[in-house]
Amino acid sequence: MASTRVAGTRAVLAWAALATVIAIPVAAAAFSPLLAWRQPIYIAAGFAGIAAMALLLVQPLLIGGYLPGLSDRRARKLHRAIGAVLVTTVVVHVAGLWITSPPDVIDVLLFRSPTPFSVWGALAMWAVFAAALIAALRGRIALRPRAWRLAHTALAAATVLCSALHALLIEGTMETVSKAALCGLAILATAKLAYDLRMWTLRPRR
Repeated sequence: MASTRVAGTRAVLAWAALATVIAIPVAAAAFSPLLAWRQPIYIAAGFAGIAAMALLLVQPLLIGGYLPGLSDRRARKLHRAIGAVLVTTVVVHVAGLWITSPPDVIDVLLFRSPTPFSVWGALAMWAVFAAALIAALRGRIALRPRAWRLAHTALAAATVLCSALHALLIEGTMETVSKAALCGLAILATAKLAYDLRMWTLRPRR
């Protein structure tokens, strides 16, 4: 009975910590004075980007089984569902920026933008699209399961790293410390997942 209560307490604390890590940068961005000079579409695009960064933290926690109270099957289902939401937030982010400034978005997509954060953002976008594509075509790709997981994990890791660099280099509505914490935790969670799975060996673990 005592062990059940301890496990329940740990689960509550873990989920509360995750919710706090996500809520703080979102709330800080919502109260940013820079929003006063932004168009509604631009604001929506910006918050879609923040949501995408938050989901990049949740994804490795789900697939790695690090969140208590979820069975492996339910965690995988949530991982796939959140993956679809993640792609949607990226599309909303880019589409909103396109509506407000098409030439800038074209320069970013063609890697002609002079700002470094734009390059990392474009790389993150293509990486997440590629990860989602091979996930959707998993049953049709002529890859062994472990090779498929290696490819998917590598693309996911590239998405997280490029997205973090993209966010950290932007001086915008997100507060600096909370943004750095969110990005850092997403990178750490992804690195831990890659280490735990040992995907690069392409050999089953004993």
